[in-house]
Amino acid sequence: MATLADVARRAGVSPATASRIINGSPKPVTEALRERVLAAVAELQYVPNAHAQLLARPQRTAVGVIVHDVSDPYFAEITRGLQRVATEHGRLVIICNSYREPDRELEYVELLRAQQVAAIVLAGSGYHDSAFTRNLDNKLRVYEHTGGRVAVIGRHEHAGHAVVPANEMGGYLLGEELYRLGHRRIGVIAGPRALTTTTDRLAGLRRAAREHGRALPSRRVAYAEFDRDSGAAAAADLLAAEPGLTAIAALNDSMAIGALALLRSRGVAVPGEVSVLGFDDMPVARDVTPALTTIRLPLAEMGARAMTLALTSSTAGEPLVEQVPAELIRRASAAPPGG
Repeated sequence: MATLADVARRAGVSPATASRIINGSPKPVTEALRERVLAAVAELQYVPNAHAQLLARPQRTAVGVIVHDVSDPYFAEITRGLQRVATEHGRLVIICNSYREPDRELEYVELLRAQQVAAIVLAGSGYHDSAFTRNLDNKLRVYEHTGGRVAVIGRHEHAGHAVVPANEMGGYLLGEELYRLGHRRIGVIAGPRALTTTTDRLAGLRRAAREHGRALPSRRVAYAEFDRDSGAAAAADLLAAEPGLTAIAALNDSMAIGALALLRSRGVAVPGEVSVLGFDDMPVARDVTPALTTIRLPLAEMGARAMTLALTSSTAGEPLVEQVPAELIRRASAAPPGG
């Protein structure tokens, strides 16, 4: 097996410098130097002695959580579950908002390593960006080799513990409900194109359409930012392109609420003229008027399960992957065409 000295020689640095970088020391080093050492770690498949490192350090008491935006109700619910389990284990939670900026996620992994957190939980969607995905996976593997634990929520390429919500099936259930009600002219407000969550939910809707001999043409799909205002703007675009729509399926509840607001401002009756459906079943979904038909994911439970995997599951053997089912919740915002 490669040793620390081998890594230092390959990178052209001293063993002390190599050790500081591998172990996430807060002492500053240039990015070029850091990349040289991490490249040597990967080339030599160097694995530090995690047990020795843990004996040499104080107990790791903090855990890091990387989310897209904790002010988003989706992530707020997930974080509530994460926080509950971390508190039960006496851990401090450090929450990092990436705002869907991949480079920022990479920086946060490095910062959390430098803080010697006990675990890192990635709670946001994966990206359709192969270079970023490889880079993130490499950084997480180095962190794991130094004794850290990782768990992810959603579809990522990192081969570790994961909680995977049934996004594709949820999209399928959404489509099935619309076709069961008799809708044929359906508009879809999708999330950001770059996210695997958007792709999976949209794929489920398209599968339901195919099974009913239908299609979702591109003019009936508008991409938005998973927030209320962009949902309202996307609804306006869909209605301008297809004035005869009888239903709008939004791939998260915030965008669905934006669509409801847009329709209300135009005097369009929901569900009398246009049905609106959402996804996630955030707490506000039952309180809007009309109450929102949506796909329920147990968001707080997903967070709790991910933190439990990160803190209690063994790092040896096969990683644990927990599938989370989706459930259709029928409320007042959806009805057959014409009410």
